[in-house]
Amino acid sequence: MAKDERDEEREERITMEIVVDAYGPEEQAMGWYYYLQDTMQFPFTATCISQRRSSPLKEGAIVEVVGMAPEDECDREMFVEIDWEGDTLAVPLIQLEATEADEETQQAIADWHYWMNQGYEFG
Repeated sequence: MAKDERDEEREERITMEIVVDAYGPEEQAMGWYYYLQDTMQFPFTATCISQRRSSPLKEGAIVEVVGMAPEDECDREMFVEIDWEGDTLAVPLIQLEATEADEETQQAIADWHYWMNQGYEFG
């Protein structure tokens, strides 16, 4: 995946608010988890922007995001829960773009996309 152009404001927010004081992959993952959980306002409507083999969502699918997946499912990547065919399903947040959400939610998702697109990893 091509890297996004470096965004100094976003880099500062990630460094100073999200992964600050994180020593190791588990702490970075938890920093991201709690940042996203505390910042995003659920539920919100999102559109699938990319397909993944591990997810049934197809590009263009519109879903309702109802919350973060449990912590233990987010140790390597961030997952959110969606309403899916009468059940709740966890899907990778990188697949989604908030189409009907407040500004803070959209920014939090954009921060996560930026982190992933820059090739950063926990660790």
